Amino acid sequence: MTKSTFSSMKNAFVAAIVLFPATALAECTCEAEEGDRDKALALKYKLAALASILAAGATGVCLPVLAKWIPALSPERSLFFVVKAFAARVILSTGFIHVLPDAFESLTSPCIPEHPWGDFPFTGFVAMVAAIGTLMVDTYATSYYSRRSRVKSAGGDKERALGAHTHAVHGHAHGPVSLDAGSGDTELLRHRVISQVLELGIIVHSVIIGIALGASESPKTIKPLIAALTFHQFFEGIGLGGCIAQAKFNARAVAIMAIFFSLTTPVGIAIGIGITNIYSETSPTALIVEGVFNSASAGILIYMALVDLLSADFMSPKLQNNGKLQLGANLSLLIGAGCMSLLAKWA
Repeated sequence: MTKSTFSSMKNAFVAAIVLFPATALAECTCEAEEGDRDKALALKYKLAALASILAAGATGVCLPVLAKWIPALSPERSLFFVVKAFAARVILSTGFIHVLPDAFESLTSPCIPEHPWGDFPFTGFVAMVAAIGTLMVDTYATSYYSRRSRVKSAGGDKERALGAHTHAVHGHAHGPVSLDAGSGDTELLRHRVISQVLELGIIVHSVIIGIALGASESPKTIKPLIAALTFHQFFEGIGLGGCIAQAKFNARAVAIMAIFFSLTTPVGIAIGIGITNIYSETSPTALIVEGVFNSASAGILIYMALVDLLSADFMSPKLQNNGKLQLGANLSLLIGAGCMSLLAKWA
């Protein structure tokens, strides 16, 4: 995936998010539940959530990236695989247990028109299309990077061959040196594509969650979400940070990706706070937009977690040839699943 392509995708998503609050202002066809509403107390909880989630996200995504100062978290160490397995399971659980059910709830709500939303299972369809689309982006981006790498490699070989010929004239012939852009370069390219696509999937649901939390006026709803989303954002950040660390981007690209991830949910909360008085969670348009975005996000996250994170690591020679590491990774996987499943009680 080229920088311009990824940038265009980000810009398109940001544009959609900017338009989301406006679409949420359509007429309501259902009465919003009153519950307990306390604007002043809710605002305090929202600000606490914003600070807590921002700190957790930034810490989580930076830990693997700063592994050169924390040797235990280096991508070459066994502990990295165990922690990444836990984080990948957090991402998978996010897709299956948190985002997808929310999408089903939004797109099957009695507040949206029966036709066409009741005539077809749009939630599963959008998630499937998003997963297929992610596969296509994954494939084409990897193919593009591989071709570009081969072209650079061929150019390097040509220069080396010319250099060897020149040295031969002076009696110092060494022969052309081939540049091996094989498995090592291919793996690096895969990590770069994975990190970019994964971040795109994460920011979709992160902003939606942030807007929903920021627009709520119920302290009882917000309070348990603070701890749940802080935990969620921290380990999601570790998963993404691990991919970024393995991709070996330059410092500027790493900083941009880390900042972008860290700010998505807090920005969503800020948007939600700004539209609290005019936002209606039962607006048909809001429910449809939220449901479609959540469905797409679930498809992306489920694909990325299963195919690019868990499958790639669990089938790697490092894990396959180490029984203790396999056991540790599997236990970490199950613990991560259990923790995120438990969080579904509150978030």
